[in-house]
Amino acid sequence: MICSAPRALLRRFRREDDAVVTVEFVLLMPLYFFMLISTVELGLVNLRHSQLERALDITVREVRLNTGAVKDHDAMRDTICDLSGLIDNCASSLRLEMIQLDPFAWVAPNAEPDCISDPEVINSPREFNRSGNSNDLMLIRACMRFKPIFSSWGLGEDLANADGSDFGLVSLVATSAFVQEPR
Repeated sequence: MICSAPRALLRRFRREDDAVVTVEFVLLMPLYFFMLISTVELGLVNLRHSQLERALDITVREVRLNTGAVKDHDAMRDTICDLSGLIDNCASSLRLEMIQLDPFAWVAPNAEPDCISDPEVINSPREFNRSGNSNDLMLIRACMRFKPIFSSWGLGEDLANADGSDFGLVSLVATSAFVQEPR
């Protein structure tokens, strides 16, 4: 008699199909929500990166057309920030690095870009060589750090924890090169 009660309960559970849609909804909705949030986050990352690259290219073009009159770090950073429009707290989230390269005696630049490690501490850039001579090859890298919108869920969480820092910031790097015009 004791065994028949659980069997009857299981038979009744197997026959009835009430709330089947609710169970599917509860199981699948987090997956759909995860995909939606990750898609939005990835779209914003791509938009920020393309705007950073565009702003850096326009700034480098301005330097080339002004016959190599390179601005200092802060002036170039402000120009890039004005052209980009998507960099929050630009003074504390964007750092530039300009390196003079010799194409005939090639030494590869440091593979790690010079990024801001702590948003509260603003240090001078690792290298910003604005005194290139005529016909020198100059490499400029811009590194922007930002906090993902959904930094605790979905793709934003993975991006924020990718570099292992405690700040949860994502780094975007844009690189450009130009040759100093003859003076």
